[in-house]
Amino acid sequence: MPHFNLPELAIVLVIVVVLFGRGRVGQLGGEVGTAIREFRKGISGDEPSKPTDVPVIDPTQIPPAAR
Repeated sequence: MPHFNLPELAIVLVIVVVLFGRGRVGQLGGEVGTAIREFRKGISGDEPSKPTDVPVIDPTQIPPAAR
């Protein structure tokens, strides 16, 4: 895995700013931070699971031929 020093990181940052613009880079950073936070919440299970739209089938309602 390559190790990046300060000069290499500065060059990459300048290229990103030139390509996307200063305002868009800030927005991208905020969006990435939000995505990471949501991912961590999903992994840790802090948020209650959302119910799905899958119907619950009562086994007594299944015809005998299908059992």
